[in-house]
Amino acid sequence: MAINVLEGKLVAKDGMKVGIIASRFNEFIVSKLLSGAVDGLVRHGVEEENITAAWVPGAFEIPAVAQKMAASGKYDAVICVGTVIRGATSHYDYVCNEVSKGIAQVGLQTGVPVLFGIVTTENIEQAIERAGTKAGNKGYDCALSAIEMVNLMGQM
Repeated sequence: MAINVLEGKLVAKDGMKVGIIASRFNEFIVSKLLSGAVDGLVRHGVEEENITAAWVPGAFEIPAVAQKMAASGKYDAVICVGTVIRGATSHYDYVCNEVSKGIAQVGLQTGVPVLFGIVTTENIEQAIERAGTKAGNKGYDCALSAIEMVNLMGQM
């Protein structure tokens, strides 16, 4: 018995448009995540003029802008990048929980692929590692996932 298998390709569809939301808090790290996302998109066929980046104050504000972008009909995918680093209070837990829930809800409510590139770490060294050093670049990884998801969902 043969089954039908659906898989997204890692080549951007013609005219693919992507919105990226980046948090300004910890900008020296987030700017590397944003650059990684743009690099991944361009290397796989998305034209630079089809990429829009929006800066928000912090990670907590990302879901609201993701909702607006995804619902606009202008973007095939939305990539969210930011970093939340644990401090001495419970603030980290609240921000991480709400941001991850909010981003997931946007994708489910709109049907637009919304990628979670929020680096949540115990310390600044771990965040830097995930923004282009030892642990790769999570922005770049999200770009590839965005392309794959757009292609996969286009088959359904």
